Amino acid sequence: QVQLVESGGGLVEPGGSLRLSCAASGSIISIYTMGWYRQAPGKQRDLVATISGGSTNYADSVKGRFTISRDIAKKTVFLQMTSLKPEDTAVYYCNCNVKSKTGFMPRDYWGQGTQVTVSS
Repeated sequence: QVQLVESGGGLVEPGGSLRLSCAASGSIISIYTMGWYRQAPGKQRDLVATISGGSTNYADSVKGRFTISRDIAKKTVFLQMTSLKPEDTAVYYCNCNVKSKTGFMPRDYWGQGTQVTVSS
């Protein structure tokens, strides 16, 4: 069993910053790609950023404002968000591709989501 626990969401004014964290725990052998997705009300869940090995990938809408990083030893992925805009308001979900002790193949796991609201 693998669990992802997110933290760091909240209410922030436009132009402000937030840092999200997601810690993975459980029967983990290896973690491959880690990433963040977001879902605004009435919209589909979209990719925000991913990190795999030394490579990162960002949605065009967040390039230059958001930075994804990871602490491999702590099995944690971070999303530093700056210059936040009202359109960044969404529930942010952590996603990790994990090879667990109980699974034959790596699979994706999701966190429970953390609300980010950008409003004055």
